[in-house]
Amino acid sequence: LLRDGHEVVLIDRDEPGEGCSKGNAGALSPGSCIPLSSPDVLRNVPKWLFDPGGPLHIRPAYFLRAIPWLARFVAAGRAHRIDALADALRSLNCNTFENYAPLVANTGCADLIRNTGSLVVFKTERGFDGSKREWDIRGARQVRQQRLDARALSDLVPNLSPEYRHGILLPDHGYVADPHRLTNVLPETFVRDGGKIMRSAVSRIEPLAGGITRLHTDGATIDAEKVVLAAGAWSARLLAPLGVSVPLETQRGYHIMVANANQMPSLPVVSADAKVYATPMEHGLRFAGTVEFAGLEAAPDYRRADALVPLAKDMFPGLEIDTVTRWMGHRPCLPDSLPIIGTAPRHPSLVLAFGHGHHGMTGASTTGRIVADIIAGRPSGVDLTPYRAERF
Repeated sequence: LLRDGHEVVLIDRDEPGEGCSKGNAGALSPGSCIPLSSPDVLRNVPKWLFDPGGPLHIRPAYFLRAIPWLARFVAAGRAHRIDALADALRSLNCNTFENYAPLVANTGCADLIRNTGSLVVFKTERGFDGSKREWDIRGARQVRQQRLDARALSDLVPNLSPEYRHGILLPDHGYVADPHRLTNVLPETFVRDGGKIMRSAVSRIEPLAGGITRLHTDGATIDAEKVVLAAGAWSARLLAPLGVSVPLETQRGYHIMVANANQMPSLPVVSADAKVYATPMEHGLRFAGTVEFAGLEAAPDYRRADALVPLAKDMFPGLEIDTVTRWMGHRPCLPDSLPIIGTAPRHPSLVLAFGHGHHGMTGASTTGRIVADIIAGRPSGVDLTPYRAERF
């Protein structure tokens, strides 16, 4: 937007980079096109719910509140819907590296964007065969993938447990080596180039006559020709008073960071069995995973993070885990795994960009370009119909 010649003010209640991007797995996955609510995932949900260390947990006090969202989630996972959702995810994610390039070109942090490929590993042939539907979906959308046997896995990741006998290499994937540094440097560059940042909480969005939108914050009111709502898991609260209701939920994610790890893979490694993502970061090896339903207000339950420790040791038996930091963040998720991108219903001066769920870091760069195109009245080259808020 700044490059298009607009006067741009970024309003954030927190310092830049303190949201869910601070601690995510850092994945940049142009081939990510599998909805979270796929039939294969739904089949495993009951088992995960009764496993204290499993990848999915719903706090008992939140269960009734989660039921409506979960019902929509199950509906989105019906087989006849998967192809359309996969097409929309692939369309949004496929150019993540190309769209990050101009953002980081003059920031001094281009080295953070690493196109190393990523690796998905399985312990058993049965587990690998059970994921065939996912690989078929990717293959049908021209996602490059290569099957690796146990010897090839050992050559690529020598410290990986030999219990992992099967793997899929996704050579066009990669990662951000420090998401927190990236989300600090980008705002610094934005300010250097003429943008403004206001540290304030927005309490209300008020449409005015003539297409102007007024933002009420805890520090001032601001009138703008266009407003972009990209408040992550908190976006639905700001939309509701405008008569726009969307089923946005926070899927709380946890990570552990092993500082100065003695074993560092050369690329991200995903355990398909445990649903754990191991990423070699600048300051250590990060293990991220788990989904927790507990809302926006509940305190973190760091037992969810601690459960990642044995899973990390299972993946890398020789890993020395002496110093570990823990983190929890709020993934903004919609039940069909697609974000909301586009003009708000009945409010043409308000542009929506939130709900990317597990694909936030991947989808961010393309979403930014699309938002700029919407405000400029340019065609984005992406069919925005699947991402409209009106689909709910």
